[in-house]
Amino acid sequence: MEQLNRESGLLNGIIRGSLNNRLIILVIALLLLIAGVYSTMHMEVDVFPDLNAPTVVVMTEASGMAPEEVERLVTFPIETALSGATNVRRVRSASSTGFSTVNVEFDWGTDIYKARQVVSEKIAMVGDELPENVGKPTLGPQSSILGEMQDLRTIADWTIRPRLLSTGGVAQVSVIGGDIKEYQILMNLGKMRRYGVSLDEVIYAVKDMNQNASGGILYEYGNEYIVRGVLSTNDIEDMKKAVVKTTGSGKPITLDAIADIKIGSKTPRLGVASNDGKPAIVLTVTKQPNVNTLQLDTKLESALSELQVNMPADVKVNSEIFRQSKFIRNSIDNVKKSLIEGGIFVVIVLFIFLMNWRTTIISLISIPLSIVIALLAIRWMGLTINTMSLGGIAIAIGSLVDDSIVDVENVFKRLRQNRQKPTEEQQSTLRVVYEASKEVRMPMLNSTLIIVASFLPLFFLSGMEGRMLKPLGITFIISLFASTLVALTVTPVLSSYLLGNANSDRSGKEPGLVIWLKKYYEKALKWSLNHKAAILMPVAALLVIALVMFFSIGRSFLPAFNEGSLTVAVRRIRCARTSG
Repeated sequence: MEQLNRESGLLNGIIRGSLNNRLIILVIALLLLIAGVYSTMHMEVDVFPDLNAPTVVVMTEASGMAPEEVERLVTFPIETALSGATNVRRVRSASSTGFSTVNVEFDWGTDIYKARQVVSEKIAMVGDELPENVGKPTLGPQSSILGEMQDLRTIADWTIRPRLLSTGGVAQVSVIGGDIKEYQILMNLGKMRRYGVSLDEVIYAVKDMNQNASGGILYEYGNEYIVRGVLSTNDIEDMKKAVVKTTGSGKPITLDAIADIKIGSKTPRLGVASNDGKPAIVLTVTKQPNVNTLQLDTKLESALSELQVNMPADVKVNSEIFRQSKFIRNSIDNVKKSLIEGGIFVVIVLFIFLMNWRTTIISLISIPLSIVIALLAIRWMGLTINTMSLGGIAIAIGSLVDDSIVDVENVFKRLRQNRQKPTEEQQSTLRVVYEASKEVRMPMLNSTLIIVASFLPLFFLSGMEGRMLKPLGITFIISLFASTLVALTVTPVLSSYLLGNANSDRSGKEPGLVIWLKKYYEKALKWSLNHKAAILMPVAALLVIALVMFFSIGRSFLPAFNEGSLTVAVRRIRCARTSG
Protein backbone atom coordinates (compact mmCIF):
# COMPACT_ATOMS: atom_id res chain seq x y z
CA MET A 1 0.00 0.00 0.00
CA GLU A 2 1.33 3.42 -0.95
CA GLN A 3 2.27 5.73 1.92
CA LEU A 4 2.02 9.51 1.53
CA ASN A 5 5.02 11.63 2.48
CA ARG A 6 4.94 13.73 5.64
CA GLU A 7 4.14 17.46 5.21
CA SER A 8 3.85 20.22 7.78
CA GLY A 9 0.48 21.40 9.04
CA LEU A 10 -2.10 19.89 11.40
CA LEU A 11 -4.85 19.59 8.77
CA ASN A 12 -2.43 18.08 6.27
CA GLY A 13 -1.38 15.57 8.91
CA ILE A 14 -5.03 14.60 9.58
CA ILE A 15 -5.73 13.99 5.89
CA ARG A 16 -2.45 12.15 5.33
CA GLY A 17 -2.89 9.99 8.44
CA SER A 18 -6.42 9.05 7.39
CA LEU A 19 -5.34 7.99 3.91
CA ASN A 20 -2.37 6.04 5.27
CA ASN A 21 -4.68 4.17 7.70
CA ARG A 22 -7.85 3.81 5.69
CA LEU A 23 -9.15 0.61 7.30
CA ILE A 24 -8.60 1.97 10.80
CA ILE A 25 -10.57 5.11 9.94
CA LEU A 26 -13.48 3.07 8.57
CA VAL A 27 -13.52 0.81 11.65
CA ILE A 28 -13.53 3.84 13.96
CA ALA A 29 -16.38 5.39 11.97
CA LEU A 30 -18.37 2.14 12.22
CA LEU A 31 -17.76 1.88 15.97
CA LEU A 32 -18.87 5.49 16.42
CA LEU A 33 -22.11 4.73 14.60
CA ILE A 34 -22.79 1.69 16.78
CA ALA A 35 -21.88 3.52 20.00
CA GLY A 36 -24.00 6.52 18.97
CA VAL A 37 -27.08 4.41 18.27
CA TYR A 38 -26.69 2.48 21.54
CA SER A 39 -26.10 5.65 23.55
CA THR A 40 -29.12 7.37 21.99
CA MET A 41 -31.39 4.47 22.92
CA HIS A 42 -30.33 4.72 26.59
CA MET A 43 -30.17 8.50 26.99
CA GLU A 44 -32.64 10.49 29.03
CA VAL A 45 -35.34 12.00 26.81
CA ASP A 46 -37.33 15.07 27.75
CA VAL A 47 -39.39 17.83 26.14
CA PHE A 48 -37.15 20.73 27.13
CA PRO A 49 -33.86 21.12 28.96
CA ASP A 50 -34.09 21.33 32.73
CA LEU A 51 -35.35 24.89 33.28
CA ASN A 52 -35.72 24.63 37.04
CA ALA A 53 -33.05 26.22 39.15
CA PRO A 54 -32.01 23.97 42.07
CA THR A 55 -34.82 24.65 44.56
CA VAL A 56 -35.36 23.54 48.14
CA VAL A 57 -38.81 23.91 49.70
CA VAL A 58 -39.14 24.54 53.45
CA MET A 59 -42.59 23.80 54.91
CA THR A 60 -43.69 24.78 58.41
CA GLU A 61 -47.00 24.18 60.19
CA ALA A 62 -48.35 26.94 62.40
CA SER A 63 -51.64 25.67 63.80
CA GLY A 64 -54.25 28.32 64.55
CA MET A 65 -52.33 31.25 63.10
CA ALA A 66 -53.79 33.68 60.59
CA PRO A 67 -51.86 34.32 57.35
CA GLU A 68 -50.56 37.67 58.69
CA GLU A 69 -49.18 36.01 61.83
CA VAL A 70 -47.65 33.17 59.81
CA GLU A 71 -45.96 35.74 57.57
CA ARG A 72 -44.60 37.80 60.47
CA LEU A 73 -43.69 35.13 63.02
CA VAL A 74 -42.75 32.14 60.85
CA THR A 75 -42.10 32.98 57.21
CA PHE A 76 -40.07 36.16 57.74
CA PRO A 77 -37.53 34.63 60.20
CA ILE A 78 -37.01 31.64 57.91
CA GLU A 79 -36.59 33.90 54.86
CA THR A 80 -34.10 36.09 56.72
CA ALA A 81 -32.00 33.10 57.76
CA LEU A 82 -31.96 31.56 54.27
CA SER A 83 -31.40 34.73 52.20
CA GLY A 84 -27.73 34.90 53.10
CA ALA A 85 -26.97 31.23 52.49
CA THR A 86 -24.23 30.23 50.07
CA ASN A 87 -25.18 30.36 46.36
CA VAL A 88 -28.80 31.42 47.07
CA ARG A 89 -30.11 33.52 44.18
CA ARG A 90 -33.72 34.06 45.24
CA VAL A 91 -36.07 33.29 48.14
CA ARG A 92 -39.84 33.23 47.63
CA SER A 93 -42.56 32.45 50.14
CA ALA A 94 -46.28 31.88 50.54
CA SER A 95 -48.13 32.19 53.85
CA SER A 96 -51.61 30.78 54.40
CA THR A 97 -53.75 29.91 57.38
CA GLY A 98 -51.62 27.69 59.59
CA PHE A 99 -48.96 26.95 56.97
CA SER A 100 -45.76 28.53 55.64
CA THR A 101 -43.93 27.61 52.46
CA VAL A 102 -40.51 29.05 51.59
CA ASN A 103 -38.89 28.28 48.21
CA VAL A 104 -35.12 28.72 48.14
CA GLU A 105 -33.62 28.91 44.64
CA PHE A 106 -29.88 28.36 44.24
CA ASP A 107 -27.54 29.33 41.42
CA TRP A 108 -27.64 27.21 38.28
CA GLY A 109 -25.34 24.23 38.56
CA THR A 110 -25.49 23.99 42.36
CA ASP A 111 -25.63 20.41 43.55
CA ILE A 112 -29.14 19.86 44.91
CA TYR A 113 -27.94 17.66 47.76
CA LYS A 114 -25.43 20.29 48.86
CA ALA A 115 -28.22 22.88 48.64
CA ARG A 116 -30.48 20.79 50.89
CA GLN A 117 -27.65 20.41 53.39
CA VAL A 118 -27.13 24.19 53.47
CA VAL A 119 -30.85 24.79 54.02
CA SER A 120 -31.00 22.13 56.74
CA GLU A 121 -28.19 23.83 58.67
CA LYS A 122 -29.83 27.24 58.39
CA ILE A 123 -33.31 26.17 59.52
CA ALA A 124 -31.78 24.27 62.45
CA MET A 125 -30.39 27.59 63.69
CA VAL A 126 -33.68 29.46 63.28
CA GLY A 127 -35.85 26.75 64.93
CA ASP A 128 -35.46 28.18 68.45
CA GLU A 129 -36.69 31.61 67.34
CA LEU A 130 -40.10 30.32 66.23
CA PRO A 131 -43.15 30.35 68.55
CA GLU A 132 -43.79 27.26 70.68
CA ASN A 133 -46.98 26.24 68.84
CA VAL A 134 -45.15 26.20 65.49
CA GLY A 135 -43.99 22.87 64.12
CA LYS A 136 -40.46 22.07 63.11
CA PRO A 137 -39.55 23.37 59.61
CA THR A 138 -39.14 20.44 57.24
CA LEU A 139 -37.76 20.10 53.71
CA GLY A 140 -40.15 19.23 50.92
CA PRO A 141 -39.43 16.30 48.59
CA GLN A 142 -36.89 16.89 45.90
CA SER A 143 -38.49 17.55 42.48
CA SER A 144 -42.87 18.18 41.20
CA ILE A 145 -72.17 10.70 46.31
CA LEU A 146 -70.50 11.10 49.68
CA GLY A 147 -69.66 7.53 50.68
CA GLU A 148 -68.36 6.61 47.20
CA MET A 149 -65.97 9.58 47.07
CA GLN A 150 -64.71 8.81 50.59
CA ASP A 151 -63.87 5.26 49.59
CA LEU A 152 -62.10 6.45 46.46
CA ARG A 153 -60.07 8.97 48.45
CA THR A 154 -59.17 6.28 50.99
CA ILE A 155 -58.00 3.95 48.23
CA ALA A 156 -56.01 6.76 46.65
CA ASP A 157 -54.35 7.77 49.95
CA TRP A 158 -53.63 4.36 51.41
CA THR A 159 -53.28 2.03 48.42
CA ILE A 160 -52.33 3.82 45.21
CA ARG A 161 -50.17 6.62 46.62
CA PRO A 162 -47.85 4.40 48.73
CA ARG A 163 -47.37 2.03 45.78
CA LEU A 164 -46.43 4.86 43.41
CA LEU A 165 -44.11 6.44 46.00
CA SER A 166 -42.23 3.14 46.24
CA THR A 167 -41.40 3.36 42.51
CA GLY A 168 -37.82 4.44 41.94
CA GLY A 169 -37.62 7.97 40.57
CA VAL A 170 -40.85 9.31 42.12
CA ALA A 171 -40.40 12.33 44.39
CA GLN A 172 -43.98 13.05 45.42
CA VAL A 173 -47.54 11.97 44.72
CA SER A 174 -50.21 14.61 45.34
CA VAL A 175 -53.86 13.58 45.78
CA ILE A 176 -56.58 16.03 44.73
CA GLY A 177 -60.34 15.74 45.06
CA GLY A 178 -62.70 13.44 46.88
CA ASP A 179 -63.74 13.53 50.51
CA ILE A 180 -61.25 12.78 53.26
CA LYS A 181 -62.84 10.27 55.63
CA GLU A 182 -62.95 11.17 59.29
CA TYR A 183 -64.75 10.03 62.45
CA GLN A 184 -66.93 12.84 63.74
CA ILE A 185 -68.15 13.27 67.37
CA LEU A 186 -71.19 15.56 67.34
CA MET A 187 -71.89 16.53 70.95
CA ASN A 188 -75.38 17.25 72.27
CA LEU A 189 -75.32 20.25 74.62
CA GLY A 190 -78.62 19.29 76.25
CA LYS A 191 -77.39 15.83 77.17
CA MET A 192 -74.08 17.23 78.38
CA ARG A 193 -75.93 19.53 80.82
CA ARG A 194 -78.13 16.67 81.95
CA TYR A 195 -75.16 14.47 82.88
CA GLY A 196 -72.97 17.35 84.02
CA VAL A 197 -70.23 16.71 81.43
CA SER A 198 -68.01 19.59 80.36
CA LEU A 199 -66.27 20.02 76.99
CA ASP A 200 -62.82 19.64 78.57
CA GLU A 201 -63.82 16.27 80.01
CA VAL A 202 -64.95 15.06 76.59
CA ILE A 203 -61.75 16.24 74.92
CA TYR A 204 -59.62 14.58 77.60
CA ALA A 205 -61.56 11.31 77.24
CA VAL A 206 -61.43 11.09 73.46
CA LYS A 207 -57.88 12.41 73.02
CA ASP A 208 -56.19 9.03 73.35
CA MET A 209 -59.15 6.69 73.22
CA ASN A 210 -58.08 5.13 69.89
CA GLN A 211 -54.51 4.34 70.88
CA ASN A 212 -53.29 1.03 72.25
CA ALA A 213 -51.80 1.04 75.73
CA SER A 214 -48.78 -0.91 76.92
CA GLY A 215 -49.10 -2.91 80.16
CA GLY A 216 -45.54 -4.12 80.37
CA ILE A 217 -44.34 -7.74 80.53
CA LEU A 218 -45.57 -10.47 82.89
CA TYR A 219 -43.26 -13.34 83.83
CA GLU A 220 -45.01 -16.47 85.09
CA TYR A 221 -44.07 -20.14 85.18
CA GLY A 222 -41.04 -19.54 83.01
CA ASN A 223 -43.06 -17.79 80.36
CA GLU A 224 -43.02 -14.19 79.20
CA TYR A 225 -46.37 -12.51 78.51
CA ILE A 226 -46.76 -9.11 76.86
CA VAL A 227 -49.61 -7.18 78.43
CA ARG A 228 -51.28 -4.46 76.38
CA GLY A 229 -54.63 -2.78 76.10
CA VAL A 230 -55.97 -3.03 72.56
CA LEU A 231 -58.09 0.08 72.17
CA SER A 232 -57.50 0.99 68.51
CA THR A 233 -60.59 0.37 66.43
CA ASN A 234 -62.43 1.66 63.39
CA ASP A 235 -65.79 0.35 64.61
CA ILE A 236 -68.18 3.15 65.59
CA GLU A 237 -70.00 0.91 68.07
CA ASP A 238 -66.78 0.35 69.99
CA MET A 239 -66.07 4.07 70.01
CA LYS A 240 -69.48 4.78 71.49
CA LYS A 241 -68.59 2.71 74.57
CA ALA A 242 -65.70 5.03 75.53
CA VAL A 243 -66.19 6.25 79.15
CA VAL A 244 -66.21 10.02 79.51
CA LYS A 245 -66.64 10.24 83.31
CA THR A 246 -68.06 8.36 86.27
CA THR A 247 -70.86 9.77 88.40
CA GLY A 248 -70.74 9.95 92.18
CA SER A 249 -72.71 6.69 92.40
CA GLY A 250 -70.11 4.96 90.25
CA LYS A 251 -72.21 4.86 87.11
CA PRO A 252 -70.12 5.37 83.95
CA ILE A 253 -71.22 7.90 81.34
CA THR A 254 -70.26 6.70 77.87
CA LEU A 255 -69.69 8.79 74.79
CA ASP A 256 -72.89 7.75 73.02
CA ALA A 257 -74.91 9.14 75.97
CA ILE A 258 -73.85 12.72 75.21
CA ALA A 259 -72.90 12.67 71.50
CA ASP A 260 -73.58 11.15 68.11
CA ILE A 261 -70.64 9.40 66.42
CA LYS A 262 -70.61 8.95 62.66
CA ILE A 263 -68.32 8.80 59.64
CA GLY A 264 -68.27 12.06 57.67
CA SER A 265 -66.20 14.14 55.30
CA LYS A 266 -63.49 16.49 56.43
CA THR A 267 -64.37 20.13 55.96
CA PRO A 268 -63.62 22.42 54.34
CA ARG A 269 -62.95 20.63 51.06
CA LEU A 270 -59.67 21.92 49.68
CA GLY A 271 -59.86 20.43 46.20
CA VAL A 272 -62.31 19.13 43.63
CA ALA A 273 -61.45 16.83 40.72
CA SER A 274 -63.40 15.25 37.90
CA ASN A 275 -62.86 13.00 34.90
CA ASP A 276 -65.17 13.09 31.87
CA GLY A 277 -67.55 15.29 33.84
CA LYS A 278 -67.83 12.86 36.76
CA PRO A 279 -66.35 13.20 40.29
CA ALA A 280 -62.96 11.51 40.55
CA ILE A 281 -59.67 11.48 42.42
CA VAL A 282 -56.62 12.90 40.63
CA LEU A 283 -53.10 11.85 41.56
CA THR A 284 -50.22 13.95 40.28
CA VAL A 285 -46.81 12.25 40.19
CA THR A 286 -43.69 14.41 40.45
CA LYS A 287 -40.43 12.84 39.37
CA GLN A 288 -37.03 13.25 40.95
CA PRO A 289 -34.27 15.18 39.15
CA ASN A 290 -32.13 13.37 36.58
CA VAL A 291 -34.71 10.61 36.06
CA ASN A 292 -35.65 9.35 32.60
CA THR A 293 -39.27 10.39 32.15
CA LEU A 294 -40.07 7.68 29.60
CA GLN A 295 -38.65 4.89 31.74
CA LEU A 296 -40.46 6.20 34.83
CA ASP A 297 -43.71 6.37 32.87
CA THR A 298 -43.34 2.71 31.94
CA LYS A 299 -42.74 1.75 35.60
CA LEU A 300 -45.77 3.72 36.76
CA GLU A 301 -47.99 2.15 34.11
CA SER A 302 -46.86 -1.30 35.25
CA ALA A 303 -47.57 -0.41 38.91
CA LEU A 304 -51.07 0.86 38.05
CA SER A 305 -51.79 -2.30 36.09
CA GLU A 306 -50.86 -4.41 39.14
CA LEU A 307 -53.06 -2.27 41.40
CA GLN A 308 -56.05 -2.46 39.07
CA VAL A 309 -56.16 -6.26 39.43
CA ASN A 310 -56.80 -6.06 43.19
CA MET A 311 -59.17 -3.10 43.20
CA PRO A 312 -62.97 -3.29 43.40
CA ALA A 313 -64.64 -3.94 40.06
CA ASP A 314 -66.29 -0.51 39.96
CA VAL A 315 -63.03 1.39 40.52
CA LYS A 316 -61.30 2.33 37.27
CA VAL A 317 -57.86 3.93 36.96
CA ASN A 318 -57.47 6.26 33.97
CA SER A 319 -53.81 7.06 33.35
CA GLU A 320 -54.41 8.90 30.05
CA ILE A 321 -55.50 12.27 31.47
CA PHE A 322 -52.05 13.82 31.16
CA ARG A 323 -48.94 11.82 30.45
CA GLN A 324 -45.79 13.78 29.87
CA SER A 325 -44.34 10.82 27.98
CA LYS A 326 -46.87 11.32 25.18
CA PHE A 327 -45.98 14.97 24.91
CA ILE A 328 -42.30 14.05 24.84
CA ARG A 329 -42.78 11.39 22.16
CA ASN A 330 -44.89 13.70 20.00
CA SER A 331 -42.35 16.51 20.28
CA ILE A 332 -39.41 14.23 19.54
CA ASP A 333 -41.30 12.58 16.65
CA ASN A 334 -41.93 16.00 15.10
CA VAL A 335 -38.23 16.82 15.24
CA LYS A 336 -37.35 13.38 13.85
CA LYS A 337 -39.78 13.97 11.00
CA SER A 338 -38.04 17.25 10.23
CA LEU A 339 -34.66 15.48 10.26
CA ILE A 340 -35.89 12.76 7.88
CA GLU A 341 -37.50 15.24 5.51
CA GLY A 342 -34.39 17.39 5.54
CA GLY A 343 -32.23 14.35 4.82
CA ILE A 344 -34.44 13.37 1.87
CA PHE A 345 -34.18 16.83 0.33
CA VAL A 346 -30.40 16.79 0.81
CA VAL A 347 -30.24 13.46 -1.07
CA ILE A 348 -32.34 14.82 -3.93
CA VAL A 349 -30.30 18.02 -4.27
CA LEU A 350 -27.00 16.16 -4.08
CA PHE A 351 -27.96 13.69 -6.76
CA ILE A 352 -29.35 16.37 -9.08
CA PHE A 353 -26.19 18.44 -8.96
CA LEU A 354 -23.61 15.64 -8.76
CA MET A 355 -25.42 13.06 -10.91
CA ASN A 356 -23.28 10.33 -9.39
CA TRP A 357 -24.50 7.88 -6.76
CA ARG A 358 -21.00 7.31 -5.40
CA THR A 359 -20.39 10.97 -4.61
CA THR A 360 -23.89 11.22 -3.14
CA ILE A 361 -23.27 8.31 -0.75
CA ILE A 362 -19.87 9.67 0.31
CA SER A 363 -21.37 13.07 1.08
CA LEU A 364 -24.35 11.64 2.95
CA ILE A 365 -22.16 9.55 5.28
CA SER A 366 -21.23 12.77 7.06
CA ILE A 367 -24.83 13.28 8.28
CA PRO A 368 -25.24 10.20 10.51
CA LEU A 369 -21.63 10.34 11.67
CA SER A 370 -21.88 13.99 12.68
CA ILE A 371 -25.20 13.40 14.45
CA VAL A 372 -23.97 10.44 16.52
CA ILE A 373 -20.80 12.32 17.47
CA ALA A 374 -22.96 15.23 18.66
CA LEU A 375 -25.24 12.89 20.64
CA LEU A 376 -22.26 11.16 22.25
CA ALA A 377 -20.85 14.55 23.18
CA ILE A 378 -24.05 15.82 24.83
CA ARG A 379 -24.32 12.59 26.81
CA TRP A 380 -20.74 13.01 27.99
CA MET A 381 -21.65 16.59 29.00
CA GLY A 382 -24.63 15.35 31.04
CA LEU A 383 -27.31 16.84 28.78
CA THR A 384 -30.50 15.15 27.59
CA ILE A 385 -32.16 14.53 24.26
CA ASN A 386 -34.90 17.14 23.93
CA THR A 387 -36.54 19.35 21.35
CA MET A 388 -33.85 22.01 21.72
CA SER A 389 -30.86 19.69 21.35
CA LEU A 390 -32.51 17.91 18.41
CA GLY A 391 -33.52 21.30 17.04
CA GLY A 392 -29.84 22.24 16.83
CA ILE A 393 -29.22 19.11 14.79
CA ALA A 394 -32.26 19.84 12.61
CA ILE A 395 -30.94 23.34 11.87
CA ALA A 396 -27.47 21.99 11.11
CA ILE A 397 -28.55 19.08 8.91
CA GLY A 398 -28.28 21.12 5.73
CA SER A 399 -24.78 22.25 6.69
CA LEU A 400 -23.48 18.84 7.75
CA VAL A 401 -22.84 17.82 4.14
CA ASP A 402 -21.28 21.12 3.02
CA ASP A 403 -17.69 20.25 3.88
CA SER A 404 -17.99 16.74 2.51
CA ILE A 405 -19.55 18.03 -0.72
CA VAL A 406 -16.73 20.53 -1.18
CA ASP A 407 -14.13 17.83 -0.60
CA VAL A 408 -15.73 15.05 -2.64
CA GLU A 409 -16.53 17.38 -5.55
CA ASN A 410 -12.93 18.57 -5.73
CA VAL A 411 -11.65 14.99 -5.44
CA PHE A 412 -14.09 13.89 -8.15
CA LYS A 413 -12.91 16.66 -10.46
CA ARG A 414 -9.19 16.03 -9.84
CA LEU A 415 -9.56 12.31 -10.42
CA ARG A 416 -11.39 12.97 -13.69
CA GLN A 417 -8.64 15.35 -14.79
CA ASN A 418 -5.98 12.83 -13.74
CA ARG A 419 -7.57 10.11 -15.89
CA GLN A 420 -7.59 12.41 -18.90
CA LYS A 421 -3.80 12.84 -18.73
CA PRO A 422 -1.37 10.59 -20.57
CA THR A 423 -0.61 7.39 -18.72
CA GLU A 424 2.94 8.39 -17.86
CA GLU A 425 1.74 11.67 -16.27
CA GLN A 426 -1.03 10.16 -14.16
CA GLN A 427 -0.62 10.10 -10.37
CA SER A 428 -1.79 7.46 -7.95
CA THR A 429 -5.31 7.66 -6.58
CA LEU A 430 -4.12 8.32 -3.02
CA ARG A 431 -1.89 11.16 -4.18
CA VAL A 432 -4.70 12.80 -6.17
CA VAL A 433 -7.18 12.43 -3.27
CA TYR A 434 -4.64 13.86 -0.85
CA GLU A 435 -3.80 16.86 -3.03
CA ALA A 436 -7.45 17.55 -3.81
CA SER A 437 -8.43 17.40 -0.11
CA LYS A 438 -5.48 19.56 0.84
CA GLU A 439 -6.63 22.25 -1.60
CA VAL A 440 -9.98 22.76 0.12
CA ARG A 441 -9.06 22.10 3.76
CA MET A 442 -8.78 25.77 4.76
CA PRO A 443 -11.97 26.92 2.99
CA MET A 444 -13.85 24.10 4.76
CA LEU A 445 -12.48 25.07 8.18
CA ASN A 446 -13.03 28.80 7.63
CA SER A 447 -16.65 28.30 6.53
CA THR A 448 -17.29 26.21 9.63
CA LEU A 449 -15.78 28.83 11.92
CA ILE A 450 -17.85 31.60 10.31
CA ILE A 451 -21.10 29.67 10.81
CA VAL A 452 -20.15 28.76 14.38
CA ALA A 453 -19.44 32.42 15.17
CA SER A 454 -23.06 33.29 14.39
CA PHE A 455 -24.22 30.96 17.19
CA LEU A 456 -21.76 32.08 19.86
CA PRO A 457 -24.08 34.83 21.25
CA LEU A 458 -26.36 32.03 22.55
CA PHE A 459 -23.71 31.17 25.13
CA PHE A 460 -23.77 34.68 26.60
CA LEU A 461 -27.46 34.39 27.54
CA SER A 462 -28.12 33.94 31.26
CA GLY A 463 -31.01 32.67 33.32
CA MET A 464 -33.83 30.67 31.79
CA GLU A 465 -33.10 31.93 28.24
CA GLY A 466 -29.59 30.53 28.44
CA ARG A 467 -30.79 27.21 29.86
CA MET A 468 -33.31 26.93 27.03
CA LEU A 469 -31.13 27.87 24.05
CA LYS A 470 -27.64 26.71 25.01
CA PRO A 471 -28.35 23.01 24.21
CA LEU A 472 -29.41 24.09 20.71
CA GLY A 473 -26.14 25.95 20.19
CA ILE A 474 -24.08 23.12 21.70
CA THR A 475 -25.50 20.41 19.42
CA PHE A 476 -25.31 22.69 16.37
CA ILE A 477 -21.66 23.60 16.94
CA ILE A 478 -20.55 20.08 17.87
CA SER A 479 -22.30 18.51 14.88
CA LEU A 480 -20.81 21.16 12.57
CA PHE A 481 -17.26 20.58 13.84
CA ALA A 482 -17.90 16.84 13.61
CA SER A 483 -18.88 17.23 9.95
CA THR A 484 -15.59 19.08 9.29
CA LEU A 485 -13.66 16.28 11.00
CA VAL A 486 -15.52 13.70 8.92
CA ALA A 487 -14.74 15.68 5.76
CA LEU A 488 -11.03 15.61 6.67
CA THR A 489 -10.90 11.90 7.51
CA VAL A 490 -13.72 9.65 6.36
CA THR A 491 -14.57 11.50 3.14
CA PRO A 492 -11.04 11.22 1.61
CA VAL A 493 -10.90 7.54 2.60
CA LEU A 494 -14.25 6.70 1.00
CA SER A 495 -13.33 8.77 -2.06
CA SER A 496 -10.15 6.76 -2.50
CA TYR A 497 -12.18 3.53 -2.45
CA LEU A 498 -15.30 4.49 -4.38
CA LEU A 499 -13.96 7.11 -6.81
CA GLY A 500 -10.54 5.65 -7.48
CA ASN A 501 -11.96 3.16 -10.00
CA ALA A 502 -11.55 4.37 -13.58
CA ASN A 503 -15.08 3.18 -14.39
CA SER A 504 -16.64 5.40 -11.75
CA ASP A 505 -16.84 8.28 -14.25
CA ARG A 506 -17.20 6.77 -17.74
CA SER A 507 -18.24 9.97 -19.51
CA GLY A 508 -15.36 12.08 -18.25
CA LYS A 509 -17.67 15.09 -18.28
CA GLU A 510 -19.47 17.13 -15.67
CA PRO A 511 -23.27 16.71 -15.25
CA GLY A 512 -25.35 18.55 -17.84
CA LEU A 513 -27.10 20.68 -15.19
CA VAL A 514 -23.77 21.87 -13.83
CA ILE A 515 -22.51 22.74 -17.32
CA TRP A 516 -25.71 24.73 -18.01
CA LEU A 517 -25.47 26.60 -14.71
CA LYS A 518 -21.79 27.42 -15.24
CA LYS A 519 -22.59 28.85 -18.67
CA TYR A 520 -25.15 31.35 -17.40
CA TYR A 521 -23.25 32.03 -14.20
CA GLU A 522 -20.23 33.07 -16.25
CA LYS A 523 -22.36 35.53 -18.21
CA ALA A 524 -23.91 36.94 -15.06
CA LEU A 525 -20.50 37.28 -13.40
CA LYS A 526 -19.01 39.17 -16.34
CA TRP A 527 -21.98 41.55 -16.49
CA SER A 528 -21.76 42.21 -12.73
CA LEU A 529 -18.05 43.00 -12.89
CA ASN A 530 -18.67 45.42 -15.76
CA HIS A 531 -21.57 47.19 -13.98
CA LYS A 532 -20.35 47.55 -10.39
CA ALA A 533 -22.35 50.69 -9.63
CA ALA A 534 -25.62 49.07 -10.76
CA ILE A 535 -24.98 46.23 -8.32
CA LEU A 536 -23.66 48.12 -5.30
CA MET A 537 -26.13 51.04 -5.23
CA PRO A 538 -29.30 48.91 -4.72
CA VAL A 539 -27.48 46.80 -2.13
CA ALA A 540 -26.43 49.92 -0.16
CA ALA A 541 -29.99 51.30 -0.32
CA LEU A 542 -31.46 48.04 0.97
CA LEU A 543 -28.91 47.99 3.80
CA VAL A 544 -29.81 51.53 4.92
CA ILE A 545 -33.55 50.72 4.82
CA ALA A 546 -32.99 47.56 6.86
CA LEU A 547 -31.00 49.44 9.54
CA VAL A 548 -33.63 52.18 9.82
CA MET A 549 -36.43 49.63 10.18
CA PHE A 550 -34.45 47.64 12.76
CA PHE A 551 -33.79 50.61 15.05
CA SER A 552 -37.30 52.06 14.71
CA ILE A 553 -38.96 48.73 15.52
CA GLY A 554 -36.53 48.10 18.37
CA ARG A 555 -37.27 51.45 20.08
CA SER A 556 -41.02 50.91 19.92
CA PHE A 557 -40.98 47.25 20.92
CA LEU A 558 -38.44 47.15 23.74
CA PRO A 559 -40.22 49.44 26.29
CA ALA A 560 -43.54 47.65 25.79
CA PHE A 561 -41.82 44.31 26.18
CA ASN A 562 -40.10 45.36 29.41
CA GLU A 563 -43.30 46.85 30.87
CA GLY A 564 -45.29 43.71 30.12
CA SER A 565 -42.64 41.51 31.64
CA LEU A 566 -42.60 43.56 34.84
CA THR A 567 -46.38 43.46 35.15
CA VAL A 568 -46.46 39.68 34.80
CA ALA A 569 -43.71 39.28 37.39
CA VAL A 570 -45.52 41.44 39.94
CA ARG A 571 -48.74 39.53 39.41
CA ARG A 572 -46.94 36.22 39.89
CA ILE A 573 -45.39 37.44 43.14
CA ARG A 574 -48.75 38.64 44.40
CA CYS A 575 -50.34 35.32 43.56
CA ALA A 576 -47.56 33.47 45.35
CA ARG A 577 -48.07 35.59 48.44
CA THR A 578 -51.81 35.09 48.65
CA SER A 579 -52.48 31.63 47.23
CA GLY A 580 -50.73 29.61 49.92
